[in-house]
Amino acid sequence: MAVKIRLTRLGDKHSPFYRVVVTDSRQPRDGGYIEAIGTYNPLKTPAEVKVDLTKAEQWIKNGAKPTDTAKSVLVQAGYNFEKKAAKKPAAKKAPAKKTATKTETKKA
Repeated sequence: MAVKIRLTRLGDKHSPFYRVVVTDSRQPRDGGYIEAIGTYNPLKTPAEVKVDLTKAEQWIKNGAKPTDTAKSVLVQAGYNFEKKAAKKPAAKKAPAKKTATKTETKKA
């Protein structure tokens, strides 16, 4: 089961309000969800973002992938993806061994 963190739309026409939810990726946009972890109101100036960052971090550690929009909302709420994505430096590879070609073996 692929789990996503995404937004589900609430509110009337021309007055959107969103819930940040954790859901199965096969569910429709406004379908059922596993857990609501916050809200996003783009109509206020500045946009009002309320997200439980501990729940979001726990879901991400467990493999939930945020959509691009949900990722930007989490960043607005104060979640730092940079420290989570820090990778170890790659080990240096040994130089490849040179093998003799057919022409080099005939000359020798």
